[in-house]
This record gives sequence, C-alpha cells and structure tokens, in this order.
Amino acid sequence: MSFPVFLAVIGAAFLHALWNALIKTGADKLAGMLLMTVVQGGFGLLLALGRDFPAGQVWLWLLASGGFHTVYKLFLAYAYQHGDLSRVYPIARGAAPLIVLGIGFVFLSDVVSAPEYAGIIVLGLGILLMGRGVFAAREPARLVPLALGSAMATAGYSIVDGMGARISGDAVTYVAWLFVMDAAFFLPVTVMLRGRAILVQSPRIWRLNAVAALASYGAYAIAVWAMTQAPIALVTATRETSILFAVLIGWILFRDRMGGQKILAAALIVGGVILTRI
Repeated sequence: MSFPVFLAVIGAAFLHALWNALIKTGADKLAGMLLMTVVQGGFGLLLALGRDFPAGQVWLWLLASGGFHTVYKLFLAYAYQHGDLSRVYPIARGAAPLIVLGIGFVFLSDVVSAPEYAGIIVLGLGILLMGRGVFAAREPARLVPLALGSAMATAGYSIVDGMGARISGDAVTYVAWLFVMDAAFFLPVTVMLRGRAILVQSPRIWRLNAVAALASYGAYAIAVWAMTQAPIALVTATRETSILFAVLIGWILFRDRMGGQKILAAALIVGGVILTRI
C-alpha cells in the first residue's frame, strides 16, 4: 500500500468513527441509520445519473452489496441499542479483517506480505481485546452476537465491493450506485419492521443524520477506491484504526471509561498498523 493511499484510508477511518458516533447520539438508532441511508441514497442517485451506466455484470455485485449493507446496518443499529460505542464498535469492526483475510487468502489473488499478515492479525486481536470488557463489565450479552453479525456482513460487503469496484473500473460510479442499492434494500425492510412513522423525525434529527450520511459516504468512497489500489484485506484492516478515533470520541463525548485493557488494545492496534507499513 502506497503512503498516499495509506493516509487516505486513515482519513476514511476517522470519518467512519464519526458517523458511528453521530448514530450513537440519537435516541432511536434504527431511525438514525435509516435517515442516514436515505440521504446517502439520494446523493448517490444524483451523482450516478451524471455518469456512465454500469455494465451488466456489475449489477450483480451491486445487488449483493445492497443485501450485505442492509444486514450490516440492522445488526449495528440493534447492537448500539444495547451497548456503548467503545464496546460495540471494536467487536463489530474487529472480526471483519480476520474474516476478510481468511477469505482473501483462499479465494482472491491479492498478494500480502508476511509482515502485513502479521499486522492484520495483531490489529484484529487488539480490536477484539477492546471488546472483551463487555463480559468483565457485565454489559448486555446480546450485543455480542449482534456486533458479530455486523462484522460478518462487513466482511461480506468489503469483499463484494472491492471486487465489484475493480470489475467496474470506476470506483466513483460504483459507490454512487452502491448507496442507491443500499437505500433500495434498507428502506423497505426498515419500514416493514417499524412502520412508516419511523420516517417522521424532527428537522434537527434529519440534519444530524445528513451529516452522518456525508461522513459515511466519504468514508466508504475512499475505502472502495483504496481497494482498487491495494489488497482488499490490507485496506480493510487499516480502516480498523477507526477504533482509536471511536475510543477517543467515546471517552470525550460519551464519558466511556478508559482502563488498562483499552490502553493495551490501543497499543496492539497501533502495532498492527506499523507492521502493515513495514
């Protein structure tokens, strides 16, 4: 991974932590996720209509991506209903690189060096350790399977979107249609679960989630572009440095406690990133 791509992915990591924090601040996490998705879909459609139409085979990847993103958001929203940002986020993001690494090793042609593999593993262990406190603190155990479900969906859309963007040859257009598909899947599912009333929110809530939508769109657009420039597993792992930003946001904004375990986990995360740069 080149240094400019590395810096871009770190920027995407910050944006990702930011939009998760904005969703967490809302009283209704599923409603916040829905409003964010609707705004993303509208912006993506405006952008997509001004560009070339994707080739036929690309739509298969986009449809698969829409499904994975919907599952990811449902699990994540419900996980945030039961746990803190600094607990749910590490678990949800931590398992994904290891899943992507295993799948990429078997099915993809990406070449990742030994230090990079070590960095991905250390990074994943650090993030998983960050989430271990859910049991020590006797927090609701149901957040764990919800966060792990989100992680599995994250691994799914990371691989699908990385490959889909490469096949498309135009990451900007692919991401635009990706968010259109995301909204097309997520909106009816959410309305089916909660009814149309979930869309009736105050202007302040709409504005808050519009900011989250811009941060989310920017974060993922950068990540998908990076996947066309570097190995998918490496990009996915480097994105997980967003946990450092999420912990800081949780500590400052939500008053989450910072214990020795979190500090150790943060050190492992930084060590994993350093290894990926050797």
